[in-house]
Formats: sequence, structure tokens, C-alpha cells
Amino acid sequence: MKNFQDEKQRDLSINTSDGTNKFLTTDQGVKINDDNNSLKAGDRGPSLLEDFILREKITHFDHERIPERIVHARGSGAHGFFEVTNPIPELTKAGFLQEKGQITPVFARFSTVAGSRGSTDLARDARGFAVKFYTQEGIYDLVANNIPVFFIQDASKFPDLVHAVKPEPHNEIPQAASAHDTFWDFISLMPESMHMIMWVMSDRAIPRSYRMMEGFGVHTFRLVNAQEESVFVKFHFKPKLGTHAVAWDEAQKISGKNPDFHRQDLWEAIEMGNFPEWELGVQVIPAEDEHKYKFDLLDPTKIVPEELVPVTIVGRMVLNKNPENFFAETEQIAFHPGHVVPGIDFSNDPLLQGRLFSYTDTQLSRLGSSNFHEIPINRSISPVHNNQRDGHMRQEINKGRVSYSPNSLGGGCPYQAKIAEGGFSSFNERVDSHKVRARSESFNDHFGQAKLFFNSQTPEEKSHIVKALRFELGKVETTAIRVRMLGLLSQVDTELAEKVAQGLGATVPSTLETPINKGVSPETEEAGTQEPKTVQSSVESSQALSMVNNPTNSPTIESRKVAILVTDGVSEAAVMNMKDALKKAGAKGCVIAPHLGSVTTDTDRAIAAEFSFFTASSVLFDAVYVPHGLGLNALAENDDALEYLNDAYKHCKVIGADGEASEIINAAPFASKITNDDEGVIVTSEIASEAFAQEFINAMTKHRFWQREPNLYS
Repeated sequence: MKNFQDEKQRDLSINTSDGTNKFLTTDQGVKINDDNNSLKAGDRGPSLLEDFILREKITHFDHERIPERIVHARGSGAHGFFEVTNPIPELTKAGFLQEKGQITPVFARFSTVAGSRGSTDLARDARGFAVKFYTQEGIYDLVANNIPVFFIQDASKFPDLVHAVKPEPHNEIPQAASAHDTFWDFISLMPESMHMIMWVMSDRAIPRSYRMMEGFGVHTFRLVNAQEESVFVKFHFKPKLGTHAVAWDEAQKISGKNPDFHRQDLWEAIEMGNFPEWELGVQVIPAEDEHKYKFDLLDPTKIVPEELVPVTIVGRMVLNKNPENFFAETEQIAFHPGHVVPGIDFSNDPLLQGRLFSYTDTQLSRLGSSNFHEIPINRSISPVHNNQRDGHMRQEINKGRVSYSPNSLGGGCPYQAKIAEGGFSSFNERVDSHKVRARSESFNDHFGQAKLFFNSQTPEEKSHIVKALRFELGKVETTAIRVRMLGLLSQVDTELAEKVAQGLGATVPSTLETPINKGVSPETEEAGTQEPKTVQSSVESSQALSMVNNPTNSPTIESRKVAILVTDGVSEAAVMNMKDALKKAGAKGCVIAPHLGSVTTDTDRAIAAEFSFFTASSVLFDAVYVPHGLGLNALAENDDALEYLNDAYKHCKVIGADGEASEIINAAPFASKITNDDEGVIVTSEIASEAFAQEFINAMTKHRFWQREPNLYS
């Protein structure tokens, strides 16, 4: 007979097994048959609370880090308001969407996903775009991203995704980056991620600022009106300043020059009165059209193309006040997709269903108490009355002896509200299905919309996706992972796969090598896993998916910054003329000199230098202007000044020079690459010309001249 005590000691010893050739189990040792799908009422039905495997997995995941967020740790936020411009009472009874001109306070938080709190703002990553609406009916949280789809279809895989993209556990490298083996190993075995991969390898993943990125609710939600009629809805935030990005080389340099670039941009814009603004729009799909399209509305890896369902603008969000204390407000704010008000409800999207459990659990871990709703930034402006009591850090002082319901000692209060009195009631959706761990066959198209996204990009944007994939996969050390990814890319676009393969010195495989029985023993066929397929999209391309051709981009340079390079002897008239013209256009000209302090102009007057060449860099500005002056020879011999021009040209920005300063442009290393059709290089022999300043500003409204890129490396 075995000695029980010895056996027990062995069980309690530290387990260093890596799981090789072992079955997947729960923390209680129960073998898991299906780790890819949560338990649902039918393959398109709601997730079930009894799914102990999902709850155990996500609970463990939510409690892995304290106190910073496991994902979206790096962020910044601001206060503001939401104003209704187009009320929609026929679609929803949500009180804050009923009347034109109606104002609701908000707090918005923007973030990267993968990095820690100390990582850079400019990592290649999706961005969080979460908004808390302090409505008269309670808190409503729209927990969005700057990308309208996600990597996975079922919440059961979220811990796996984040484990894969986080720094590798054996050496905690790399920080805030997906360019490593574990991430691409996971992705190469998850064809459903290919649509999201196209987005994060595009310039969407390196936005110019928080103020210049879109926001999407990702999931399909429901709107419910006063007659208890329901429609499906997708939420969109569209920025007033348009949707813009930086170049990848520029993003890497910004990370070194100013890792707080996005945080500082948001803060300074609000302090200067350049209040960020977005329009909030909805795509409305009637309930009878749920199965109308070639994609599934419940699939979070799919969009509804705007050509099929246009976006209707319902209001605008303006951020006009910075936090007074970053920790108390931005860090302690707690978002939750389950924070809804009457008139807004959920769909059976399996990723959304998992988030409805996960967000409460993670806030308990981060903020340490079930009373996180009493932290000032999280408090509802609508009165709170219930029988919740006590707990860590309780702030509410409840009066009376009654803390239960039903009761007679308290007069039956607080009492339940009827639907007509504003009581929340879930949409009366019929659910009649078998309990299964499965995924609807309608979720199996993993490449159709990835094709749509790629086909919608301009040639320059496609080139950026190729380069991003070459960079990311070039960091992958395992050859088999790179080959599997090339196979998946070939299902999206053969030319895309070939160009990426050329950069990797590899060959695109002739067959798709992604194993369908991933993560199981060779003798076992994984439950709920089906062959990926491609469904031809209803539209071949969509302008809304391109940042360059996006129809919402407005020709404005509001809040943009221009570096004005000066030294002693600079033309005062030229500097002031440009600064005045930029100010009228809503932009700012920043004087950059070899040193801080001031420089002396050609009229012997002093102009203050806002930055020196040492404390600022071209990558922190949107354009570069060199004015005429007497000290241009010294400027032309200054390596730091030349770096401004070289980087600006390389990053496809506007460069301008007037008078004799144009000779600096002509002598620059890139001068031989400037083509006659490059509208982003503007020179004139005139000094302080209003026409030149206007031409410079007009060029800036185009933001980038990406067509310059083919000549850069020729």
C-alpha cells in the first residue's frame, strides 16, 4: 500500500511540468473536451452561467496581475459631454438618446492593449476607446476599440490570446510588441484571426493621436424601443479631425523621443482649447435581417460594410476637461460592457457574452472591492438604492434596519420598478436549443472579410501591411510558424503572401498547413473545430476601411504642429507670417533653434525658442518649415537641423522653405529623389509670401504624401 502522506506531499510539491504530451484539464484535474467554445444554448445562443470551464479559466486570467489592468494598462483619458444631434426614440427607449440637444456627461479613456503601464504610446497595437456615459438612468459604458473586429470569436480563447501576445514568460521579452514567436504561433493556428491581423498590420495600429482615430463597439448589440421592439446595432465613433496614422519608422523613433506622445497630445489639445470631438453613429439592422448577409452578425471577427448598412449619426462627443488626478480618475475608472441602461441590450455574440462575466471579475481584482462603483469617477449621477451592504472600502452610509427584500419593516423599499417606470428588462428573445460546446457554421468564413479589408487599401497602404508583416514575422525565430503564416496570408491575397515571403527569404506553401486539430493528441479530433473557408464578400472594397480614402477625413490642419527651424539672423517677417497663417488655420508653429532661450532676427529683435534641436525631433511635428535668414549656412551645417528635414521627407510630411532657405532643400540628401509631382515639398524665392503660406497649409491638409515612398529607397 502507498503511503498516503508521501503521496500527498508529492501532490503539493511545485509542478514544473510544461504539459508536453499531456491532456488539457481544468484546475481541478478534469480533462477538457473543448477549449475553443463556451457552453451555449444552441450554436448561436447565449452563453450559460453553468459553464464552469469558462468561468474558471477567465477568473484565473482576470486575477493574474495586480493592480494594473491585465490589458489596456497604458492609457489616458478626459472628461467631456455627449450631445444628441439626431434623436432615435423610434429605435431605443434609452433616455439619453431621446431629445435633440440633450447633454450627457462622459469620461473617455484611450489605451494600448498589450503593453504595461510603463510601455510606449506608439506600439503597434489595437487601441482601446472606452466611454462612460453618466446618464439620468444610470451608467452606460460603451467599451470600444479603434478596430471594429477582434482576433477571436469566443471568449474562451481570450486568455490564450493575451498570454500569447504578452512578453514571453521565460524572459519577459518583448514589451508591448507582437513581433515574437508565441503571438504568431497562436495566430498561425487560429485562422479566425486573419481579418484582425490585416487591421493591426495596417496603419490603424499606429494612429497619429487618440484624437485622430475611430472607435467601434466591435460587437453587435440590441436597441429596444418603448414598444419592446428590437433591432441590432453597431456603434461607430468618427473623429472630427479625420483618421490618420504615423509611419512605422516614425512610430519607433517617437517611442524613443517621447513615449508619452499620445498622452501629451491629448492633454495639451484640451489645455489649449482644441477640444477633441467625435460623431457617434449607429448601423441599424432590423431583426428580420439577422440572417440576410453572407457573414454572421454575432461573429466579432466581422464588420457590417457601410455600403450595405450606412452609419447614421446620432450625436457628438466632445472632450473638454483634463483629469485633476490621473490615478483617482483615469486609473481607477472601471468600464464594463454589462453597464447598460433600458433601451440597450446584448446580442448572443460569444465574445461579448464572456466579457459580461469577465469585466466585473477583473474590477474586483484591480480595485480590490465590490464597492468599486462608489469610487467618485465610477459613481452614477442617478440615485443608487439597493440592499447591497458592507464590503471592503464601503463608502455609502446606509440608514435603517432593513437590507433585504421582500420586507415590511422598511415599507417594502427599495421596490422594483415596472418597465413603464424605467425598470430594466432584457429583450424577450426566445431561446430553445440544446446545450452544446460548438460554434455556428456561419462563423467559419475566416478569410472573406480579410480580403475585403486588403482590397480596400490604397497601394501605399497595402505596401505598409507588407512591410509590417515582414517586420513582425522577421522577428519570429521558428521557421514552421513563418511558413504557417504565409499559408494563411495566401488565403487572403496571393500577391500579399508572395511579397511577405520575399522579405523573409521563404516560399509560400502550396497547401494551407494550419492544423485543424491544434492543441490535442494526434489520436483526438478537437470538438467544435471546423475547416476554415472563404466566402466572397457582398462588396469588393469599402472606402471606409482605408485611412487615406476614408470619406470622413476632413481637409483641416486644426491642432497640428509645425517645426519652424531658425537660427540667428532669421527673417522675422517670414517667421511671423507663417505663425500667423498657421494660427488662423487652427495649427501651431513652434520655433526650434540650436539652443533654448532666444535667437536674434534680421531686425535685431529676439524670438523665443520653444524647443532646441536637442530637446525635440522632427517626428514630434506634422511638418517642417525653414524660413529665410542670414544664418542659413550655420543651419545647413547643423546635423540636427538636417535630421529634421531628412526625417520629414522620409515620413512623407510637408516640407517648406522660402527665400534663400530653399537652397538647403536643394542641397539635402533627398533632393535627387524629389519628383515634379511631389506636392509635399514647397519652395519659393519670395519671403513672407501669403500665397506660399497658404500653399504650405493646403499641402498639410493632405497630411501625408505616401506616394513619395517608392522613390525613398531606390
